[in-house]
Amino acid sequence: MNDQRKMEVPVRGMDCAECASHVRKAISGVDGVDDADVLLGAEKAVIRFSVETLDVSHIRKAVADAGYEVPHENEGAGDTDNSAQSRGAKLTRQALSLFGVVFGAVLFIVVVGEWLGLFDAVTRHIPWYIALAVLLAGGYPIFRNVITAALRGRVLAHTLMTVGAVAAMVAGEWVTAAIVVFFMRLGDYAEQFTAEKARGALHNLESMAPRQARVERDGEEEVVDLDALTLEDTVVVRPGERIPVDGTVIAGHATIDQSAITGESMPVDVGTGASVYAATIPQLGSLRIRTERIGSDTTFGKVIRMVEEAEANQSDVQRVADKFSGYYLPVVAAIAAATFIFSGDALATVAVLVVACSCAFALATPIAVLASVGAAAGHGLLIKGGKYLETLDRADVLLVDKTGTLTIGSPRVREVVPTEDSDEREVLNLAASAERYSEHPIAEGLRTAAAEQDLSLERPEEFESVPGVGIRAVVNGKNIEVGKSGPDLRGPQRVEELKADGATIIVVTKDGTPIGFIAVSDQVREEVPQALSAVRDLGIDSVELLTGDAEDTAARLSATLGVRHRAELLPEDKIRIVQEYQEKGHIVVMVGDGVNDAPALAQADVGMAMGAAGTDVAVEAADVALLRDDWMLVPDAFSVAKRTLRVVRGNIGFTAAYNLAGLSLAAFGILPPILAAAAQSLPDLGILANSSRLLRQKSY
Repeated sequence: MNDQRKMEVPVRGMDCAECASHVRKAISGVDGVDDADVLLGAEKAVIRFSVETLDVSHIRKAVADAGYEVPHENEGAGDTDNSAQSRGAKLTRQALSLFGVVFGAVLFIVVVGEWLGLFDAVTRHIPWYIALAVLLAGGYPIFRNVITAALRGRVLAHTLMTVGAVAAMVAGEWVTAAIVVFFMRLGDYAEQFTAEKARGALHNLESMAPRQARVERDGEEEVVDLDALTLEDTVVVRPGERIPVDGTVIAGHATIDQSAITGESMPVDVGTGASVYAATIPQLGSLRIRTERIGSDTTFGKVIRMVEEAEANQSDVQRVADKFSGYYLPVVAAIAAATFIFSGDALATVAVLVVACSCAFALATPIAVLASVGAAAGHGLLIKGGKYLETLDRADVLLVDKTGTLTIGSPRVREVVPTEDSDEREVLNLAASAERYSEHPIAEGLRTAAAEQDLSLERPEEFESVPGVGIRAVVNGKNIEVGKSGPDLRGPQRVEELKADGATIIVVTKDGTPIGFIAVSDQVREEVPQALSAVRDLGIDSVELLTGDAEDTAARLSATLGVRHRAELLPEDKIRIVQEYQEKGHIVVMVGDGVNDAPALAQADVGMAMGAAGTDVAVEAADVALLRDDWMLVPDAFSVAKRTLRVVRGNIGFTAAYNLAGLSLAAFGILPPILAAAAQSLPDLGILANSSRLLRQKSY
């Protein structure tokens, strides 16, 4: 709908993908809600609605009825700063360490006691009412959620285990029922631990966001919260402080660590007129910055939002796993019924109900995606969800734009060829002086080359830009013309060689007489050959260059890089080429600059935008945004996708095998209920251990 609005609300208490699914269903049932995405990693719901206003109290009640919580606005306000997050993380680590010790000790006692036959001898002396009290005290939160869900026609992962605990009580196995509940609670802690580890990369990003800014107002500096900032405010940043806004430097010079945005470890020098980004850090020097974007509108804010929402872009693998979870519990119930019918063994039936772990299936994909996407974002690679990771994993065609993508995007002077009556410095000086006030990209290349040779540019007395011809100017009383060499103007042999090599030839005349030629060209990024080789090593055999340049120029470049090419293309031609590949069944990745190539990027199965930092169009439109102009991020994207899908498949395979073994052992009476309860907690930790490898991001 065109008038659809969006609201975000925090949700507490979610530990696994099944929890997120229940919350989404609850919110989607509220009147006025069109759709909702519930993000486990970000612990929030993104709600879309078309009514004039949506009452948050209705959302809060629906979430509470589902067994979770939407905190009020003033709750947790003091926990948003970085120090509070650090304290919270420390407490979480301590609690989880204690959990690990307790879990290990109890598991050891139960397993050894069961094997040695000592467990029953000890537990039979515990009065039933003590076991019942422990059962009710420990299991109340679980029983409450199960009953609440049952009244609404839903089945939870804990439903079967609750039935198993009740069945154990009916069979007179009070202590067994209490131990089952104990391991149910330990399983909950394991799921919380798993989810919290997956959120770690996102929390690390969020902790980089400044909360306050030093503002210059009425000649005085004051520190204010970001909410109090306005556009055009002048922000003062001292060495070591994080820049709180996106903006333009109006005074000062500094060396800035931009790794929070681009992932690039090498600092960059900035001065007046340079663009700077929130969450980056001046290491040397102070800056005064004109505010242009604040908070979630900054590049860093967009990165955080994209990482949060990446979870909503589910892959086919995740959707299959979610559907499987829905069928899994009824199948387990059927196996338990069959066990009781054919064996008559109540304890074996209880063990079947207890050992089943459906949450592990639901966690297999999102935990890996959260870890991978969050870690990649910290390295300057923004991937917007699991479905794009899966598509990258299956891609077999890479289409590449030239200008601004394979090349730097700005012409550079390759060589100056003077005539016999002049010299290189004179030719370059007069050309750059004549172009001093020109905004043409070639003019910028000439001025850069003059600066590199420490030439002092003259101020032109007259200046005229002639479309299709070049520049006419008067410099030191001389009439200077700078323009492209025509087809009928042949220069020295060296000029013809440079022209044949793809350079654009600029002729410089003084008072109507040519005094020299300047060869300019857009240079290929130095890391491109290595990156393309890495892409081929990853299984992308078909790489094609798409450009609007002339055939000769494209042919020379493609021959150098060892790729195919198509030249003299319009934007609609690039779209048609993408469609041609897709109609033949290929999975197409298109790499472009994110602005001129936006239509082709959108048409491709995965659009990848180069140098997207600070570019709204690129960040919003691309499926994968490379936050710095580094071609090695392209093979990194494919590598991340392949690693992630390997981990996901490993998670699913491990969970399936583990549950099949557990159900089989339980059904045949080999795995008693107590050990079955202990066993059902382990798949989550296995998934965590496997997925945690993705937090250690590797470059290709």
